[in-house]
Formats: sequence, structure tokens, C-alpha cells
Amino acid sequence: MKMVIAVVQDKDSGRLSQMLVKSGFRATKLASTGGFLRAGNTTFLIGTSDESVQDVIDIISQSCKSRKQMVTPVSPLGNAVDSFMPYPLEVQVGGAAVFVLDVESFHSF
Repeated sequence: MKMVIAVVQDKDSGRLSQMLVKSGFRATKLASTGGFLRAGNTTFLIGTSDESVQDVIDIISQSCKSRKQMVTPVSPLGNAVDSFMPYPLEVQVGGAAVFVLDVESFHSF
């Protein structure tokens, strides 16, 4: 048995959730926040058989697309530095960070 952990951007979470249910996979969704952009994410916990891991990864890759976004960086020291002039940066957002872990045992009560 495997645990697939997928951290996806909130914009992609609804589509991913629907595709997982449609394909017969159940998942637990957790609200999470990214550290760099401080943007909303959704973390999916998906328990599945070893044989179905690639199917889950395929669904995630079809549902979660990366895109570019302009962001203004936050001052490295908060508001303490008056001379810090942030310039907008183009960064890649979206997509998914996927981790696959071995599950030693599973219990349902």
C-alpha cells in the first residue's frame, strides 16, 4: 500500500478532487499555505494500492497545470528596511508537488 501526498494550488484542487472521485479514488483534503508565495494550497492524502500509484499520478498531472504569475516579493526584514524596493517577479505557480510513501500498516475503525 502507498500514500500519495499531493500539494496543489487551490485553483486546481476542485478539478483534481472531481477527477479522483470519478476514477474511484478517495482522498482527504487539507488546507495548506505555501511558504514562498504565502498562497493557498490544498494537500491531498490519497491511500492506494501499489499498482494504482501511476494512475493517481496521471490524474494529478492531468488536473494540475503550472502557469506563470507576477508577484512582488516581501521585504526580507519586514518593514524595518525603508530602502528595500521590491520589483515584481515572474514565477511559476500551480502544478503539483507529489510524494509517494510506503504504508507499513493501515487501520480503519
